[in-house]
Amino acid sequence: MIYLKAIVFIGTNKSGSSREATRAAEKLGYFTVLFTNNEKQLQQRRAYPDIHKMILIDTLNIERMKEEIDKLGKTGLEIKSIVSFVDPFVHVASMLCDEFCHNYASSTAIEMMEDKEKTRNFLKDQPYSPKFSLLKPQEPIAKNLTFPLIVKSPKSTGSKDVLLATNAEQFNDHLKALRSKNPYESIMIEEYLDGPQYLVEAVVYQRQPHVIGIIEQEITQGKRFIITGYGVLVKAPSDIQSGIEEILHSIVKAFDIENGALHLELRLTQNGWKLIEINPRISGGAMNNMLQAALGFSLVEETLKLLLGEQPNLEPRHKKFVYTKYVIVESKGILEKVIGKARATRSTGVVEVYVKPRKGTLLMPPLSMGHRYAYVIAEGSTLREARNHATNAAKEIKFILRV
Repeated sequence: MIYLKAIVFIGTNKSGSSREATRAAEKLGYFTVLFTNNEKQLQQRRAYPDIHKMILIDTLNIERMKEEIDKLGKTGLEIKSIVSFVDPFVHVASMLCDEFCHNYASSTAIEMMEDKEKTRNFLKDQPYSPKFSLLKPQEPIAKNLTFPLIVKSPKSTGSKDVLLATNAEQFNDHLKALRSKNPYESIMIEEYLDGPQYLVEAVVYQRQPHVIGIIEQEITQGKRFIITGYGVLVKAPSDIQSGIEEILHSIVKAFDIENGALHLELRLTQNGWKLIEINPRISGGAMNNMLQAALGFSLVEETLKLLLGEQPNLEPRHKKFVYTKYVIVESKGILEKVIGKARATRSTGVVEVYVKPRKGTLLMPPLSMGHRYAYVIAEGSTLREARNHATNAAKEIKFILRV
């Protein structure tokens, strides 16, 4: 039997970093298998030509996935890696990889990074750890709270369960909402941190951390903190660069990370750098394409090489100022049509325009990062110019809604 070298992916989105990863695997010459619990992906099978085999399965059922992996091995596939670029399957994929392949990453570190509570407790003595406390289910609220505060579910991914409380009434409302969603989970309360926010994309190869990109975040605060703009700092100021590198080295050492990709969210406050969160994967959405426009290489492709035991090439092929602007809507309605995409694409400096929803989709003001409906990536001779190009082009995109 001739064995085909295969990579199994657990979950993918239709676009963004996780989808770029399946395309990169195909480009690297691997047979790609997708385990998905999303029936719509099978209905839209033709939209996924880079995925050679798609299997509808409960991605929370590890035993079922093990059976399918066994079957794949018997059909002539040599499974070289099992990976995920999607929350919350990074750890599940790594555990399966431990059992069926040679795993170059560490499942223990990934599990801890995926769990906000474990991460906070593990790093609580570090100077970059914000003040926090955990409220157990049924536990009464302390009386002496100082506002503003952040209230969140430690299991939250993205921004949907991260809430700002400016007074006791708001705090109680948020607590009630989170507890009704997850009655048996602790709730995390953190100090509110003021200051610019940065996203740091990083790769660890043979215990050596590499900062790939430092990205300034533009936050739009409605009912949730939604990031609507990303600016890649191709040359970060030296104090920012060194402060971030110091924290990254500390985290890699603390978690004992040998190989892998991760991203950090950090705020630069009056009391120095503070860690908002860590995730054991590249950011989703436009991140891979944004970094490719800025640095000339695909981070998901280099991450796959790393997870296959090869040396990644993390050397920038060029350095360009790049900004990504996301488009959100201000009212709820059914999408009738999208106008302005072609004009946005023809705008100065534009690298890519992506519009997510199809006609007939219900759109709403953002309660999570998933409620960002389009983005524009643009470049410029300075970051300000790139931002202007992206913002001007994004203004061309209009969603016509039927209320």
